[in-house]
Formats: sequence, C-alpha cells, structure tokens
Amino acid sequence: MRYNKFAYHILLAISVMLSSFICSPNHRRTDAEVRTSPPAMKGVCWVAGDSISTHNIQQITDVSVNWMSQTPFAYMEGHDTTEIRSNFDTAWWGENDRGIIQTAEMAREAGIKTMLKPHIWMHTSDGKWRSDIAMNSEEEWQQWFTSYEEWIVHYAELAEKGSIEALCIGTELHQTIKRTEAWRSIISKIRKVYNGELTYAANWYQEYEDVQFWDDLDYIGIQAYFPLTDKHNPSKKKLMEGWEKHITAMEQLAERYNKKIIFTEIGYKNTSDTAHEPWVWPRSLDSTVVRSDKAQIICYEALFESFWNKPWFNGLFIWKWFHTTYKHDNYDDYFAEWDRRREEYAARRNRKDRPLIYFSPQRTGAIDVMSEWYHKE
Repeated sequence: MRYNKFAYHILLAISVMLSSFICSPNHRRTDAEVRTSPPAMKGVCWVAGDSISTHNIQQITDVSVNWMSQTPFAYMEGHDTTEIRSNFDTAWWGENDRGIIQTAEMAREAGIKTMLKPHIWMHTSDGKWRSDIAMNSEEEWQQWFTSYEEWIVHYAELAEKGSIEALCIGTELHQTIKRTEAWRSIISKIRKVYNGELTYAANWYQEYEDVQFWDDLDYIGIQAYFPLTDKHNPSKKKLMEGWEKHITAMEQLAERYNKKIIFTEIGYKNTSDTAHEPWVWPRSLDSTVVRSDKAQIICYEALFESFWNKPWFNGLFIWKWFHTTYKHDNYDDYFAEWDRRREEYAARRNRKDRPLIYFSPQRTGAIDVMSEWYHKE
C-alpha cells in the first residue's frame, strides 16, 4: 500500500509537469494538438453563368463544398487611369447585382456561404496587369481611391443587403497597398455598412508580406499560385519540399498579426509543368504543352497534405468551378459542348492543335482528391 501511494504521487507530479509544459506559451503545440476539425472554408471560385439551377448547387454540395466566391468585374482603360467603371445592372447575369444575390440565396439554402470577391480588369494592358496599377501624381491617386471606394462600398452594401457572409475588398493591387492609410479609410467605411467578414486577396509574389493593414481585416488572404518546382511531372515529395519555405513565411505572418490565413485562390492546370508557373492561363500555352492529369492530381494531394492540419490555415477557394447552367444536368455533356466550341474557335484562327487543358479539377481525378479532403470530418 505504501509503495502504491508513493507511485501515485510520482505519477501525479509527472502529470502536472507535463501539463504545465504543454500549456506553457513557450511550448509550440503540434498540429495534431490544435487541429481537431478541418479548416472552416472548403471553397470553390464560382464561374458566373447566364443562369443558375438547383442542380448546379447540388453539384458542389456533392463534393462537400461549403463556401463559394463570386467575382463581378470592373474595368479600367489602363494601369494609370483614374476611373473605375462597372455595370452593376447590365453586366453578364452571374456578375450583375441580381445574379449575385440570387446565386448567394440558392447557395445559402443549401448550407453554402458566399464570399463576394470583385476584380478589376484592364482594357489596355500594354504588358501590365492589375498588380501594376499606379497613378502618376498625388491628385490622380486621390481620384483613383475615390473611384475605388465608391465601387467597393457598393459591393459592401450589396453584400449586407444579400446577407453575404464575407467580402474581399481588393485583389492583387500591389502598387496601391503601399498607401496603407487610404486602405484603412476604405475598410472603415466598409465596416459602417457591412457586418460580415473581410479579407484582401494579396498576390503570392511579394505582395502578401507587404500588406500593412491585415490587422484591420478578419483574415489574411493569399492568391496562392506559388511556384513549387521547375520539374515536369514532379513527385509528391518534391512538391511538399517546395511548399516548406512558403509555409514558414506564412506561419510567421499569421503569428505576427494573430490572424488565420485563407487561400482566396489556388489551382493547377492538367499539364506536366503545372507546379512551375501555376498562374499561367491555358490560353497562353502553345502546342508544345504536355497534358498530364497525374501532375495536376499530385499537386492537389501535396496541397491538402501540406496545409489541412495547420492551425493557422482556415481554408481555400479552388480556381475554378464551372457549373453546367440550366441546359445540362451532367458535366460530360457540358464539357463536350465546351470543348467543341473551343476547337471551332481554334480552327477559325488557324491555331495548331493542342491538348485539352483545364484550369479546374473537374475534368480529371483531381476532383476526387478535392472531394476526399472536403469530406473529412
């Protein structure tokens, strides 16, 4: 009896010591100790259409999606013009105000939340894109921010009216984010009319670490097209090694601001070199491109295995999700028509034949990888 009592006290002391160590602020808990459920946002970037039907929403609930992003567009003539123009009522149905609200309502009825994520498109690029938007004088900067504020506050009011759960206040506007106080002013005005969650979608290249107003937002948002390797058909091990340095930088940023990170966009094409420059649009590829469904699948496997258990990671939106509109109940018929139109387009312009490349997991086994991870409890 004396020995048992002695052993009991020894074990109790060890237990207290271990408990104190685990609860200590200097002890870094493992992912397994922290993450008890999947990240909150299991999303897709929804492609706007000319209509929507209940079977379109069912198609994403089937793979356990619980968030979608909707992307209306505004336009600038060039990278240094001060006016931002948008057709809130007359734009393509899925991008105008009525279509956005109706899509969000149908999604909400199915248990799916919406992030409204407006983008800027430039009519004249001259080799530049929205990350290069910059004005030539202080007066022009003031004019641009006035125009931008009017545009984005409209969507904040629309999101509030439509009970949309999250708003992305800007996407890949690297040269503008250096004007931190102007952005803080816009965020303040948005908060006055909108009660949902806010983020900003910063480009993976330099921008997300340059943003200084993350503390005014609810999430750190990243357009996560990180290059992982220049190898064709890389192994999963090689891809996960490629993620390591980026993971370290993101973890440090999340700790600095005490904010969780979401990938506002991430996706891979079904090409052998998809992990090298994931952001390159399929239309920019020539006839030498090599199709590889396997490479796309492995990229998704490496993505989920690298991030799903990170305590600072709150989810992602996969670029991108085509829905079949009211015309087609299944994707085979929808994509068959889509491929036929693309081939006719190439023939009219005497373009060389090239493999069918998709910037979506829907046409390859990558959809099964996505569904498996999104279904995890």
